[in-house]
Amino acid sequence: MERTLILLKPDAVQRGLVGTIIQRFEARGFKIVAAKLMQITPELAAEHYAAHKGKGFYDALVGFMTASPIMAMVLEGNDAVRVTRAMMGATFGPNAESGTIRGDFGLSKQYNLVHGSDSPETAQREIALFFKRGEILPYDRPADAWVYADEDR
Repeated sequence: MERTLILLKPDAVQRGLVGTIIQRFEARGFKIVAAKLMQITPELAAEHYAAHKGKGFYDALVGFMTASPIMAMVLEGNDAVRVTRAMMGATFGPNAESGTIRGDFGLSKQYNLVHGSDSPETAQREIALFFKRGEILPYDRPADAWVYADEDR
C-alpha cells in the first residue's frame, strides 16, 4: 500500500470543511494512518515549500500556511498519490472540475484548500517533516476486504 501526505490548509480549517474533505477520502477507501491538527511554524513551512523559495508567491504562501491551524494526515491505499491528487482537482479552484475537492469548494487562485504529495518519493520526505516515528499507526481494517479485491492487494 502506498502512503501520501495530505494537508487540509488554513482555508479548509477556517471554513469548517475538514470533516467534509476527510469523508471524501474515507468514502473512496483510503485509510487514515496518521492525523493531527497543528500550527505550522515558519520554519516548517519554509522546509516544506523549499522548492518554491525565491518565487514571487513564496512569502504569501508561507504567510498563508502559518496563519491558522491545518489538519495533517497520512492516507494509505493503492496508488494513493495519483488518486488523491485526482480527487483534489486542478491547483486553482476556478480551473478545477466539479466533483473534485477544489472544484466543489474553491474559487480562489491563492487559497486552494488541500495539499497532496506529488510523487511517492515526495510523500516519504513530506511525511517525515510532519510526523515523527510512532505517530503513524498501521492497523487492520476489516472493511478493506470490501475496498480491495484479492488481486488489488
